[in-house]
Amino acid sequence: MDSLDLELFADYHQIHLSDDGSAGDLSEAWTDQAVVDRLAVVDDAMAIGTSVNVTVAVRVDVLDTPPVDDSAGYDHVVEGSMQVRSGRIVVMGCTDYEPDAARVRVPVGPVRVRAASSNLAEAERLGVDSDESPQTMERLRVQVWPAPSEKPVVLKRWDGESGLLQDR
Repeated sequence: MDSLDLELFADYHQIHLSDDGSAGDLSEAWTDQAVVDRLAVVDDAMAIGTSVNVTVAVRVDVLDTPPVDDSAGYDHVVEGSMQVRSGRIVVMGCTDYEPDAARVRVPVGPVRVRAASSNLAEAERLGVDSDESPQTMERLRVQVWPAPSEKPVVLKRWDGESGLLQDR
């Protein structure tokens, strides 16, 4: 399993994943439902919504098989699919300079991505100051594995106003 740990600026409340060389335009993918679900998807790219508009801790794990369901340990968990033609995905904040962005090797073909967010209550409480300490920073774990394309699904929903709401 390959892993990558990053701290990325979640400008416009989003982190982007894309096939290396993708020209995918996510602007039209941010529907009202995508905003609520915190996931916008096009063929070979996706944007994961964040609670804060500052730096977040991001961990990317590339897996051979689907991960176990450990959503109980996270605040918001969503899955989506994307095509990877290059064998690498780019991981970046939405306004980062793509040529300098981190890349991670993944299987060629359709992949499933599970994005699990944690520490959202503390990050939302502190807002722009949340990235001043690892204890208060929003954390995002991204797991990627080969799988047939499927529609996005929210496995666990976070509602910042009232706490956790389960989708299942």
